[in-house]
Amino acid sequence: MIKFCAIPCSIIAREVNRAGCDEFLVTECMRTRKAALEKRGDAFIALPGGLGTFEEIFEIIVGRQLNTHAKPVVLLNTNRYWEPLRAMVQQGIDQHFIKPDAHNYFHLAASVPEVIRYIRDFVPTPSDDKWLAMQTAKN
Repeated sequence: MIKFCAIPCSIIAREVNRAGCDEFLVTECMRTRKAALEKRGDAFIALPGGLGTFEEIFEIIVGRQLNTHAKPVVLLNTNRYWEPLRAMVQQGIDQHFIKPDAHNYFHLAASVPEVIRYIRDFVPTPSDDKWLAMQTAKN
């Protein structure tokens, strides 16, 4: 397994920690960083974090919904950190803003061994996304 790390040049002076990185890429901006990570990653694991973590993981989850990738997305639920996200998604489902299968796009894991098991046993399933179907019908 190769540990690939990417960081935008605008924050390299503040956040460089190359420990554990087999490959280290400096990108032009955050968008190119995320694109590089999405392209190179075999799986996506989010630890508890701030707004940047939310933004990044939502983009990856939406990628699953739109079938732009079929890679596992796991949120390490340390101290039940991601429970409000699960509740928010469920509220969106209950109020018909989010598709009922949205919970299939990501997995909350209670421990690191569970993260590893989930990724190891992951079988991709395509999303049944109405937007994708509408776009396909137009073409």
